[in-house]
Amino acid sequence: MSLSTTTSHLTILPSPLPSISPLSLRFSFTFRQNINHKTCPTTHLSSSSIKSTRFLVKSQSTTSPASSDTVKVISVPSEMKAWVYGEYGGVDVLKFDSNVAVPDVKEDQVLVKVFAAALNPVDGKRRQGKFKATDSPLPTVPGYDVAGVVVKVGSEVKEFKVGDEVYGDVNEKALEGPKQFGSLAEYTAVEEKLLALKPKNLDFAQAASLPLAIETAHEGLERTGFSSGKSILVLNGSGGVGSLVIQLAKQVFGASRVAATASTRNLELLKSLGADLAIDYTKENFEDLPEKFDVVYDAIGQCERAVKAIKEGGSVVALTGAVTPPGFRFVVTSNGAVLKKLNPYLESGKVKPIVDPKGPFTFDQVAEAFSYIETNKATGKVVIFPIP
Repeated sequence: MSLSTTTSHLTILPSPLPSISPLSLRFSFTFRQNINHKTCPTTHLSSSSIKSTRFLVKSQSTTSPASSDTVKVISVPSEMKAWVYGEYGGVDVLKFDSNVAVPDVKEDQVLVKVFAAALNPVDGKRRQGKFKATDSPLPTVPGYDVAGVVVKVGSEVKEFKVGDEVYGDVNEKALEGPKQFGSLAEYTAVEEKLLALKPKNLDFAQAASLPLAIETAHEGLERTGFSSGKSILVLNGSGGVGSLVIQLAKQVFGASRVAATASTRNLELLKSLGADLAIDYTKENFEDLPEKFDVVYDAIGQCERAVKAIKEGGSVVALTGAVTPPGFRFVVTSNGAVLKKLNPYLESGKVKPIVDPKGPFTFDQVAEAFSYIETNKATGKVVIFPIP
C-alpha cells in the first residue's frame, strides 16, 4: 500500500497476496510478494502518482471502539487494490488486481474509503451469472455492503462531508444493474441516498455486516404489514437476514411472539436475539407444531412448508427457492433512510449485528470468504476486514 502526504501517513497491515496470471481485460494484475502478514512498514507514492485531494481518515483496529479512532491525513490515489472477475463462474474466477482506477464520483455520489465490506448470498449468485441479463458489464468488482469514510463528495451532495463515517448497500437494486465497482476494493463511489452515518457504538466490521441484510429484514416485515401484537416464525433465524428479522420484529415492530428455527448449536443464539421459541430443525418439523403464526419469514427456501405454519389470512415472505401461494417474494431496494431510522436501535444495543465467528476474513481471503458463504453454514454475516 502506498499512501502519504507531507504532513502525516496512514500505516496499514495488508496480508500476503497470491501470485496469479493476468486477466486479459481492462485490468492488469501485479502483486507485491513476501509481505509480512502481521506488520508492514509504511511505503510512499510519489507526488506525481496521487491526486491532490486531501482528506481525514479515522484509523481503527479490529477491537478498538469507534471513539478511540486516531485521525490521519492521506491522499486519494489514482489507482487502488480490488478483487475482480472478468467472467462468470466459480470462486476461481475471482482475481486480485492492484491497479484498478479509483471510480469517478457523480454529482449525487460520495467516494468512500472502504474499511470493511461483507458478503451476501447475492454476491455468489451474481458471480455465477444467475442474473447476467440485468447485470452490469464485466469485469466486475463485487460487493454490496460497505462501511468506511467519505473522502470526496459530489457537487449535489448535502448530507455528508469529507471525514464522515458511513455505511450502506452500494446497489439500490440488488439484481437490476448493480454497480460494476462494488465494495471489495479500497474505494467505492456510492449515491448519497444509499448511505447513513455509521452507528457510533459499532466498529467498521460490525457496521459493514448490516446494510443489505437489515434492509431486507425491514422491508420484508413492512411488506407483510407486520405490526405490534402479531406473531412471527423466522426460518434460518441464525443467518444474516434471519438474525435481524428476529430482532426487528421484537424491538422495532413490537411482535407479541417470535419463533425461529436453527440447528442445535445455534438455539441459544436465537434466544439471545429475542426468540420466545427456538426450534431445532434437526429434531422438529416446524409445520407440524400446533402453534400457527401471523407471518412466516422464510430466509432459507422452504416456502411449501412455511405456508402450513401460518394462521388463516397469514403471510409468508420467501427470499429464495420456489414460492407457494400465499407466499410472495421481493427484492430489496437499498435505502439509506431505513438505516437512519434503525440507527437508534443499533446505538442503544436493542438490535445487534451478528458477525460469523470464522471471520472477519482479511482482504487477501476474499476467495476463501466466498467459498465459506456458499456452504450456507454461516452464522450471521461474513465480513471482510481490514481492507488496506
